Amino acid sequence: MEQYSFTPKGVCARKINFEIEDGKLYNVKFTGGCDGNTKAISKLLEGADAAHTVEILKGNICGFKGTSCADQLALGIEQAINK
Repeated sequence: MEQYSFTPKGVCARKINFEIEDGKLYNVKFTGGCDGNTKAISKLLEGADAAHTVEILKGNICGFKGTSCADQLALGIEQAINK
């Protein structure tokens, strides 16, 4: 299982860690951010298709920030996939 660490920009979360194996996401963990929301995202994405997750979450915004923790996760996953 390949482990990734992504440093998000423009959101409350300071770090996003996740693993990808056979195109599936595992162990998504946010450091910082809205605790309940980031825990829910992590549970919902356990075993989810990584590419499909990018399609769903990319562009999701939080308030006037122009991004969100979910959007930043999508960017991190996309970066990992294209690596």
